[in-house]
Amino acid sequence: MGRMNVEQYRTANKLALTVVLDNVRSQHNVGAVFRTADAMRIERILLCGISSCPPNQEIHKTALGAEESVEWQYYKDTIEAVRTLQKDGYHVYAVEQAHDSITLEEAAERISDYPKIAVILGHEVFGVQQEVIDLCEGCIEIPQYGTKHSMNVSVTAGIVMYRLSEALRAVKGLKS
Repeated sequence: MGRMNVEQYRTANKLALTVVLDNVRSQHNVGAVFRTADAMRIERILLCGISSCPPNQEIHKTALGAEESVEWQYYKDTIEAVRTLQKDGYHVYAVEQAHDSITLEEAAERISDYPKIAVILGHEVFGVQQEVIDLCEGCIEIPQYGTKHSMNVSVTAGIVMYRLSEALRAVKGLKS
């Protein structure tokens, strides 16, 4: 199928999209985010707070080795991670339902305004910490039409990574 090996992946050009996990407690969710980040060729993942880090057998069960290919860093405090990203020129958005949030589609349409973007996904029950949201440029929301008003964090991460990566590829003229 012409897939890269881990060494080729590590040196390949990545999309200027960083995913931040703010206290994601499930190691399976963390692993799933790694696996999707690899598939979309996302720049890196920042693991914060109680989010588990590789090497970890439970992460590996869902990452299936993507924890070896995708660059990652750990921050004890998500606020420190956000401040570092902003200092490095990233536009930082929380993925949350909030007043004045923009839809994922609106974020994708504005992607050319963001030379580098980071999205923060939060704890499975409590979401992104309010102190972290307050530091962000805003919130991105996935419209939902059923009776539930939340989705699993790894599913949300997959939807967001896919849509933003497609928009970044279009801006750069890269093949999907």
